[in-house]
Amino acid sequence: MVTALRERAWAAAAAVKDPEVPVLTIEDLGVLRDVAVDGDRIRVDITPTYSGCPAMDAIRDDVELALIRAGFDEVEVRLVLAPAWTTDWMSDEGKRKLTAYGIAPPTGGAAHRGPVRVSLGVRCPRCGSLDTREISRFGSTSCKALYECRACLEPFDHFKVI
Repeated sequence: MVTALRERAWAAAAAVKDPEVPVLTIEDLGVLRDVAVDGDRIRVDITPTYSGCPAMDAIRDDVELALIRAGFDEVEVRLVLAPAWTTDWMSDEGKRKLTAYGIAPPTGGAAHRGPVRVSLGVRCPRCGSLDTREISRFGSTSCKALYECRACLEPFDHFKVI
């Protein structure tokens, strides 16, 4: 019974959209970290993409509302800062959704051993060209950088590897 409740609560929370990139769910982003059932109480842990992320208040409220709408009365949504979020937690489906939305997804892994990897290019999500350049380290949000494609001349956001 606890497993079924947890799965139902997870499904409700996982469907919550990111307010800054509405094609992604918080599960796609890897922001949804845990759902626990304790009697009638549901506890959900979420981790921000970076400390101070302004979307976390909206996400917390949306998760709470989604769970109440799913029939859960006692809901606690906790902001968990450790371990820190990394783009490694983003799902492959989430990365596909970003590309389709016009945002270049993070490539490679943030967590690695050995030499520091250097990105040789960011693929344009519109035409696929690697002939791109960074215009600004910060794009529409702090977790994205603004790029320009030299092939199709379109600007686009690139989700930074964190």
